[in-house]
Amino acid sequence: KKQKQRLTDKKMASALRGAQMKKELRLKKVGLIKQGARDEVEELIKDPLWLAGTMLYWAEGSKEKPWRTGAKVTITNMDVEVHKIFLYWTKRYFGINKLDLGYELFIHRSGPVDRARLFWSSKIGIPIEVINVYFKKDDPNPKRKNKEIDYNGVLRIFVRKSTDLNRKIAGWIEGVIEYLQHE
Repeated sequence: KKQKQRLTDKKMASALRGAQMKKELRLKKVGLIKQGARDEVEELIKDPLWLAGTMLYWAEGSKEKPWRTGAKVTITNMDVEVHKIFLYWTKRYFGINKLDLGYELFIHRSGPVDRARLFWSSKIGIPIEVINVYFKKDDPNPKRKNKEIDYNGVLRIFVRKSTDLNRKIAGWIEGVIEYLQHE
């Protein structure tokens, strides 16, 4: 019994060392990506579209957190124009095509699902089939006002396999902050 415990303890210690090494490598990689991105800001900040897209992402996009590493580039919004700017920005600065992205529609079960899919498809310029639908939790006492003709759900657009891209954008945001502090 004592020998089994000793082997278990060694196995746990080894796993913890491996996890720590993996974390250190990830943090080093993240630091290099962000520093490279921050170095680009002085030149890119002169471009209004780049700055608008970066600030839009800062406000509305997903960010990596210490408890959620590996976050992909994602933006969620009800506003068509926000999505149009995001799509143009990702194409211009990352070469990402609309059909290389994922689309998720979040809508209440009582909402006009087919009409909402058609709405987003036509406004964004994507095939209706690429929009996956997810239903929001039903609220027995809804207080929302957007129940009628204007309700088209919330669209989430994400870039597949984009963790490092998210880190680059985070570096750009940090770079903008640094740049403006020195102005």
